Amino acid sequence: MTEIRNDYGLPALAAAVVKDGHIISAAAVGSRVLGKNIPVTIDDRFHIGSNTKSMTATLAGMLVEEGKLRWDSRVGEVLEDEVAGMSASLAAATLEQLLSHSSGIPSDDETILDLYFSVDAFDYNLTDLRLNLLNQWKENEVSLPEGSPFQYSNLGYVIAGMMIEKVTGLAWEQVIYEHIFTPLEMKTAGLGVQATYGLIDAPVGHRLEADGTATPMLWGAAADVPQVIAPAGNAHMSILDYSKWASWNAGKGMRAPAIVSPETLQYIQSTKVDTPVRDNPPPGTPSTGGYGLGWGIVSFDWADGPLLTHNGSNSMNMARIVIDPAQDLAVVVATNFPGTDANVAAGKVLEHLYTVYGR
Repeated sequence: MTEIRNDYGLPALAAAVVKDGHIISAAAVGSRVLGKNIPVTIDDRFHIGSNTKSMTATLAGMLVEEGKLRWDSRVGEVLEDEVAGMSASLAAATLEQLLSHSSGIPSDDETILDLYFSVDAFDYNLTDLRLNLLNQWKENEVSLPEGSPFQYSNLGYVIAGMMIEKVTGLAWEQVIYEHIFTPLEMKTAGLGVQATYGLIDAPVGHRLEADGTATPMLWGAAADVPQVIAPAGNAHMSILDYSKWASWNAGKGMRAPAIVSPETLQYIQSTKVDTPVRDNPPPGTPSTGGYGLGWGIVSFDWADGPLLTHNGSNSMNMARIVIDPAQDLAVVVATNFPGTDANVAAGKVLEHLYTVYGR
């Protein structure tokens, strides 16, 4: 890991391998800030970005089991009291379509991004802010592209988070703490910027500038995605705590805690849509393969069969995960640096650790 970190100019790099419910290898190397001598520790918090999506999907599965939602619950059916006047196509989108990026809601465009960064963020609680966001976008018709219906959509996950909020009466932020972080004893897990305000007590993200330099983003709004889109990806945690989530998924939900049943977890992890082939897709978007609910299902040259996987980045950090339920094996990697080099470096660590510890 030190060699790869140096080769790709990363500030910090962390990884863990879990097999049969146990951490069998873990390490963290480097500095919390690029160019500074502030060593990381194995308990340091890393941002996992869109890898939060599998957690949102699992929360939805929990509510499906409780009968509060269905996989085919429609956006209009659940949210019509708060968001009247939705376009017919948006109202007809289902929970499963939102979670599999096949609802017809587009990837983030200029209009959607402007809503994420609305000045209203300083005037409302997040649940109300999400309602305001959807009320401003609700008249848009959604449509499926030719070929694969897959369009990687953060907005779709925001709306799925709103459906979770509606049927629980709680903010999505409370639900993920109560039903994932706490039961799995992920004590370092949290939401938003990974470093405590005023302290450099975690590996901080870095923004790549136009001239190729990197700026450490310590705290504040600029150090993470807008919190209104939290259900799409703003969790952070240590690599050890992230491995707990990976291990629970690798174990097919058969180990405690019983967040959802093994049958529901298998449904979440199974392919719902084929993804189109893309050259150099942005982090989080699979280049090819399938997509379940918060999980990509992708074949790698170095694995015998498709693996569950996802990439996550808030444009300042990078996290990657692969899970092989057949072997009850998972590998997680995280760095506090964004971009292609970070993605490639994390991929090299994934490949090496999977081939060393897998069959």
